[in-house]
Amino acid sequence: MLLKTKLTLSLVVLLAASSFSSAYARAETPEQKGLRIAKEGDAKDTGFGDFTANMVMTLKNRAGKSSRRIIRIKTLEGKGDGDKSLSLFDEPQDVKGTKMLTFSHGLKPDDQWLYLPALKRVKRINSRNKSGPFMGSEFSFEDLGSQEVEKYKYKFLREEPCGNGWKCYVIERKPAYKYSGYSKQIAWIDTKEYRPVKIMFYDRKNALLKTLQTSGYKQYLGKYWRPSVMNMVNKQTGKSTMLQWSNYKFRTGLTSRDFNKKALAR
Repeated sequence: MLLKTKLTLSLVVLLAASSFSSAYARAETPEQKGLRIAKEGDAKDTGFGDFTANMVMTLKNRAGKSSRRIIRIKTLEGKGDGDKSLSLFDEPQDVKGTKMLTFSHGLKPDDQWLYLPALKRVKRINSRNKSGPFMGSEFSFEDLGSQEVEKYKYKFLREEPCGNGWKCYVIERKPAYKYSGYSKQIAWIDTKEYRPVKIMFYDRKNALLKTLQTSGYKQYLGKYWRPSVMNMVNKQTGKSTMLQWSNYKFRTGLTSRDFNKKALAR
């Protein structure tokens, strides 16, 4: 009799918990669900420490003519703030030695500095000019900072298949920070690992400006997913920029001293 009573109580508890979860899901607004998904995705990518990687940037104009740039990337995970990243250009000769340093933040404008070897000086990127193209690519300075959760206001739109047998959350995110070049972004995030699959960027007039598609994901340290290809296509100009990533290395021992704006010119 005692065993039967315990089983009955356990069943009641499970049913109550299930009912509570269902009621919570029904009570969750699209904005709350969008924010929750963003936070869950951010939590999955927390704790990597630092990484380095190699990148080939291929720029293609409307006529299909292309040029290539070779870049090394260093990133240090932020603690209580956004990440720090350093991009170093090795090829071609006309941009060799160019460096860009980014200190990402939440609602506070990112800090960015660009070292131009031809001028032999460090140039600070104006916080009102982050929508400008980075080194002639279809990626803006705004795109290159870490995507902190608080930078956007979110709204869950739907779930749908998104290729590779994956199912995706479709999320609207509107910049909450000043001087953004976008009115909104629509992002497809896979429901299992929270990997960004596609992002559509809309300009200040709410017209589709460009689309970013990511592919070739690989997992590192048994947890962290990184793409091998990121392809940004400008729908208004016909230009595109492809980033091909390789040689990811995590927890290499980078510290804040490796991201010193005073040392950019060295």
